[in-house]
Amino acid sequence: MDPLAVIEKFYTPGTKRYQVLVEHSRIVTEKSLEIASNLTHLKPDIEFIKKAAMLHDIGIYLTRAQSIDCNGKEPYICHGFLGKKLLDEQGLPPEYGLVCERHTGAGITKENILSNNLPLPQRDMVPISIEEKIICVADKYHSKNPKYADKKITTPQIIDELGKIHQDHAKRFSMWAEEFNL
Repeated sequence: MDPLAVIEKFYTPGTKRYQVLVEHSRIVTEKSLEIASNLTHLKPDIEFIKKAAMLHDIGIYLTRAQSIDCNGKEPYICHGFLGKKLLDEQGLPPEYGLVCERHTGAGITKENILSNNLPLPQRDMVPISIEEKIICVADKYHSKNPKYADKKITTPQIIDELGKIHQDHAKRFSMWAEEFNL
């Protein structure tokens, strides 16, 4: 499976939206591979990471995020589960869609969804596999927003930002950052 061929079913090459998605996805893939290279003892699936990291944000075009030229109907927080739906409909193995669904924040629990009345399916969407965790963590080190895309993001900054969303996000990310020696 060629991730760019899958992306090009939904994004037109040369458009701002395509460029933002592919550039971000390539950066996240590189960071994911860097993290995975230090975790050989956990035996992460490198080939899966290469493809899944490229596809993790495929659902963004279905959401409202004008800074990255996404003019969909859904709130941006929905891009993960919408990406899962897209990849499932393409017949990809379910593990690819789970990366999409579980990478938002540091994963979103059913409790977070219910207590914050989030427009998401009422289920846990927290990374479980080592590959999901690696891609989720790597994603936090780069912003798709062109205003911030060139800025280096540090681990303490990520933890601080996730803490503003919910302390559970900050705790999960901190635990993974420590485990991954970031």
